[in-house]
Amino acid sequence: MSYYFSKFVDDSFDEAIERVTEHLSNEGFGVLTTIDVSATLKKKLDVDFQRYTILGACNPGFAHKALLAEDKIGTMLPCNVIVQETADGKVEVSAVDPMASMMAVKNETLGGIASEVRSKLQSVIEGL
Repeated sequence: MSYYFSKFVDDSFDEAIERVTEHLSNEGFGVLTTIDVSATLKKKLDVDFQRYTILGACNPGFAHKALLAEDKIGTMLPCNVIVQETADGKVEVSAVDPMASMMAVKNETLGGIASEVRSKLQSVIEGL
């Protein structure tokens, strides 16, 4: 089982971030954090890295259900979605597969929640 869903898009890097954010919103997710990995690596390590941004996406309803079912599940939240520019200039969007990350937690209630979130994140990636 892969731990992510991924798709190459024809958008520019910035357009991809906008479209992903819009598609996430359509599925009930907000973006809580935006991490510009390339800028951080340049600032902290003075290294050049391809454009790479992590969007910390959260669906409040599902997050609430998950927290009620397992109080330490916050260690695995939010759901990360990445937008990266590959070496050949293509833009790839990837999202975590929550089913893969939830396999480590032995809680049947979480399995159902993760399945629903998985479906929504797959829809986001497929819809791009």
